[in-house]
Amino acid sequence: MMVFICYTRCTTCQKAKKWLEEKGITFEVRDIKGDNPTLEELRQWHAASGLPLKRFFNTSGQQYKALNLKDRLATMSEDEQFALLASDGMLVKRPILVDKDFVRVGFKEEEWASLM
Repeated sequence: MMVFICYTRCTTCQKAKKWLEEKGITFEVRDIKGDNPTLEELRQWHAASGLPLKRFFNTSGQQYKALNLKDRLATMSEDEQFALLASDGMLVKRPILVDKDFVRVGFKEEEWASLM
């Protein structure tokens, strides 16, 4: 079953959830704040997504800005970036849609539609 990882107060996550429901897609909801992705999950999702690791960071989040990650990410190792993401779900870009065949980070309707 697909897993929809989201933050319930995020409007983009709400829009994505509504889109999935309107398409009749079955999924399990996982709250990113209460059930933070593990280091192992993040590594698996990153590999499956084909995206640069930077795309897994919630660049518009307060925590990202408070930690000055815009300037710091370039000097951090991949292991340090994964550890940071695993330390706080609010640093992770959302929503994330995970299935056995794909991982999508962030909601772009045209990207998600191509999966269905």
